[in-house]
Amino acid sequence: MKTKTIKFSMIFAMVSGLFLASCGNDDGGTTPPPPAAATCSDGVQNGDETGVDCGGSCANSCEAAEDTALTGSMTEDRELDPSKEYTITGVFSVESGATLTIPAGTKIVSETGTDRYIVVQKGAMIDVQGTAAAPVIMTSANETPGDWGGLVIAGNAETTEGVDATAEVGGILYGGSANDDNSGSISYLVINYAGAQINSESQYNGLTLYSVGSGTAIDNVAILNGTDDGVEFFGGTVSATNLYLENNEDDAVDWTEGWSGSITDTYVLHTNAGFSTAIEADGVNANPTITNFTAVSTKGGTALQFKKESGATITGLSLTGYQTSVDMPNDGPLANIQIDGADADPAMTYLADPSVDISAFAWVSTETSVETMDLVGTVDADMELDSDIIYRLTGSLSVETGATLTIPAGTVIIADAAEGESTSTYIVVKKGAMIDVQGTAEAPVIMTSSDQNPGDWGGLLLLGNGVTSEGVDATAEVGGFQYGGTDNTDNSGSISYLVINYAGAQINSESQYNGLTLYAVGSGTTIENVAILNGTDDGVEFFGGAVNASNFYLENNEDDAVDWTEGWNGTLTNTYVLHSVAGFSTAVEADGVDGADQANNPTLENFTAISSVDGTALQFKKTTGATITNLYLEGYATLVDMPNDGPLANILIDGAAATTEGPYTSGTQVDVATFAWATGE
Repeated sequence: MKTKTIKFSMIFAMVSGLFLASCGNDDGGTTPPPPAAATCSDGVQNGDETGVDCGGSCANSCEAAEDTALTGSMTEDRELDPSKEYTITGVFSVESGATLTIPAGTKIVSETGTDRYIVVQKGAMIDVQGTAAAPVIMTSANETPGDWGGLVIAGNAETTEGVDATAEVGGILYGGSANDDNSGSISYLVINYAGAQINSESQYNGLTLYSVGSGTAIDNVAILNGTDDGVEFFGGTVSATNLYLENNEDDAVDWTEGWSGSITDTYVLHTNAGFSTAIEADGVNANPTITNFTAVSTKGGTALQFKKESGATITGLSLTGYQTSVDMPNDGPLANIQIDGADADPAMTYLADPSVDISAFAWVSTETSVETMDLVGTVDADMELDSDIIYRLTGSLSVETGATLTIPAGTVIIADAAEGESTSTYIVVKKGAMIDVQGTAEAPVIMTSSDQNPGDWGGLLLLGNGVTSEGVDATAEVGGFQYGGTDNTDNSGSISYLVINYAGAQINSESQYNGLTLYAVGSGTTIENVAILNGTDDGVEFFGGAVNASNFYLENNEDDAVDWTEGWNGTLTNTYVLHSVAGFSTAVEADGVDGADQANNPTLENFTAISSVDGTALQFKKTTGATITNLYLEGYATLVDMPNDGPLANILIDGAAATTEGPYTSGTQVDVATFAWATGE
């Protein structure tokens, strides 16, 4: 190693000496080497070249560097360079007769401002050539919702606003009579952080389509994090396929002015609270077609809203997690909205397996996702669910003594009727365990079923240490559970803003589950704002105990809306019962111990029950009783039924013994509007 080093040093010294000798002049200085000549072909700027292999003595002149700032009017065809990043510094307008071509992989970043957007005017065209491997990206420098105005396209198709209508943005003219108008092609485009505020009434969307015609091709577009709509159609006939819309703060899809095109394979995701809808439709009904539309919310909210006379034909609808499925704020005809071949029904959740596979949008590379998780087995230690996860109840979930199950606002639990046995699919909170349901009016906790059929699952059961006429450690009719003790102040936790749907699974020929079953639950438990709908047995049933409950909405439970037995002596306040499906049993059924001791009778305060299908309102078996104040009954063929000829004196209604004749229509109705959080109305 030393020998090599020495030789290298010697050679270096010899070369250095030669170099110094050659640079000398007669005055003892050095002479600089002559300048290199321009080659004009070696990929290096040399000689008198003013650029690389161009200018100076080269035959070819240098082209001016492309300006990557996008602003002003584009009057001639232009193709962007995917190796460069472009910046929107003002309104960039593609004028009539010109085509803007954006190759795969191009990135366009907007400055912040209301006058930062791209507009393709009438007669102009855009050609977005993204691919799954290299989509075109349009985003903002600040990466904040509402930073810029997105992409706006104006066409010559029809709109209810007529020919040359003026857009709410930029004075853009749109509309004509050419429904097959062609504004170009868009493929694999991501638009992020649009929705800049125009004025107090208006905002830009991610993609705005003014009277765009059916000759335009739009497929594989993702629009995320906008403060207004994801995509909005103002008239026109354009169709679009493969749309992904994530956390746009107003509407994911919006149309008005008679849009009559179609969207196919659309996936909407809402994981931020406060959005408006997955779909908003307004204006005349030009009956656009929606095929395979999947929308998922972890924050409740409204899925489909149809204003005025608007409508659509929808097939392959799948909604998960929305508080309101179909909203008709102007009472337009439901027949205008055909969903899977039938008139839209706001009472349906349209919960179904996804009709669109989210993996088809892997090219979007979003970090937002919705996780699903199975709920089954036992909870032995405190457990808190996550409202951003959609839970599937695939069997029984048992909260054991000493453990607390916490369910945050907005959590959705779906009983998997397709996979589980209905009679073994339920949630039970055992003696000594607790539940904490933390729903709100804006984001109630939802417990429902995948098949959306009454009787799909067993509902929610609470077991306490309160007093029951069955004694200590009685055995429940379901699951062999133990309940009952000597502590009427026992605390099984808290329930607030809970919706239970499609419960009532058949246990045997004599028994069914209820929506909410309370076995000897004590008065230390808090239960308020509960809605129980579409069960095949009772809405809520009390088996002894002293628990109080308030603000109950009970709709179309096939047996009894409210049922008690075994000496329950709590209070139920502000209850609204609705029967619109024939064949139910009662609004109230009471059974069990003697009700002559009014001091130990249960109390119903502010109880309203309304039927449009006759039936029986109040039924008291054996010698049971109750104290009822402010009772209102409407539409029932039988008001008070005493099948065992018990004494009417056991039932005090507004201070007097009950009568079978009534009428009980002088009370003040409980305002059904207070349950809008559950009904969506």
